[in-house]
Amino acid sequence: MRISAEMIAAVLVGLLIGWALDRVLDTTPWLIVLFVFLGAGAGGLNAYRVAKGYDSAVGLGRAMRERSKQGDED
Repeated sequence: MRISAEMIAAVLVGLLIGWALDRVLDTTPWLIVLFVFLGAGAGGLNAYRVAKGYDSAVGLGRAMRERSKQGDED
């Protein structure tokens, strides 16, 4: 479920950024196409990170692992 949400969110963000820039710069449809592909790439990279477990290398996931390791040593 999380992987599909990562993919959908990344493509939608790319679509919205491309649409907004196309409206401002009057370059329709080139930036929409570009940013949809960039969003799909970012979504794929995020899905890969989730599948491999790299998503918790920093932040809360890392802090929780270090905290549990300290609890095991005490």
